[in-house]
Amino acid sequence: MPSTASVRGSVPPQPSRATSPHVEDDDEAPFFDLVDELQQHGINVQDITKLKSAGLNTITGVRMNSKRQLLKIKGLSEAKVEKIKDAVAKCLGSSFATGLEVQEKRQTVQFISTGSKSVDAILGGGFQTQSISEVYGEFRTGKTQLAHTMSVIAQLPVEMGGAEGKVIVFFGTFRPERIRAIADRFGISGDDALGNILHARAFNSEHQHELLDELGGRFSQEKYKLLIVDSIMALFRTDFSGRGELSERQQKGLQCSSPLISIFLFSYITADPGATLSFAPGGAMKPIGGHILSHASATRMALRKGRAEERVAKLVDSPDRPESEASYKLEDGGWADI
Repeated sequence: MPSTASVRGSVPPQPSRATSPHVEDDDEAPFFDLVDELQQHGINVQDITKLKSAGLNTITGVRMNSKRQLLKIKGLSEAKVEKIKDAVAKCLGSSFATGLEVQEKRQTVQFISTGSKSVDAILGGGFQTQSISEVYGEFRTGKTQLAHTMSVIAQLPVEMGGAEGKVIVFFGTFRPERIRAIADRFGISGDDALGNILHARAFNSEHQHELLDELGGRFSQEKYKLLIVDSIMALFRTDFSGRGELSERQQKGLQCSSPLISIFLFSYITADPGATLSFAPGGAMKPIGGHILSHASATRMALRKGRAEERVAKLVDSPDRPESEASYKLEDGGWADI
């Protein structure tokens, strides 16, 4: 692990050659409570396999699903679902916790740098793990470049603003050559950086949902610290068109976002023809996804174009940071300061 004088979230202008990112899993306790543990509480292997086939690989994941949702899994009767729910309650115990216990759990949260010191500053050090963050903006504001930048930075040591973990990315504009250029900026091997990134592209909303279900097993087995989806709602806009299908589209979008953790979502903006406050900055422009996606995200950031090469990031919503703005620019090495 390289030593560096840079603080969390900072990006040295000319970093020394860093050790190639390598993830060790043996020295840490498993973060997830695997669904296989239910076997110790009377749930047979066949029923556990059925849960896994539905994308439920952790006990917490089973608790997050209602009985009605579990009954949709082929082969699970009402009696079996009741038994599974009882076993989950025994494994996880009470959901209540004191403020001190919550504070202790929050100590495991890490901050992943954006590549820009000024943007990291308004975020308190970068985007947080164990949280859902949404970034939206018009074209050429750097959404895809931020996705590439964070795909590399997430693999770096904590001292360099990273999380020392692997990355999963879902977007059609993923470019390995951009990863190599950004990896070169931070002094790591392009091959190693690409080797720690798992990429997939969804072709419709159902395929996207299937891929997200598959992630449960991958997250529970390997040390992934970041999931990037660009764009979370684009395929739903294609499959569900018009106001007549708006309700179904929003509900499907919520199902795709609610079971996930440590996620970075990208979204586009759309013009609102019915907006009356067009004199307000961005009054007629809204992020797609509406209130469903906004409530699913803990942190929301809006991007817009500035003068010349300047881009502006505005922290719109955060549970622990005030609303503020910061400027950045786009370079061959990703996001950087003006």
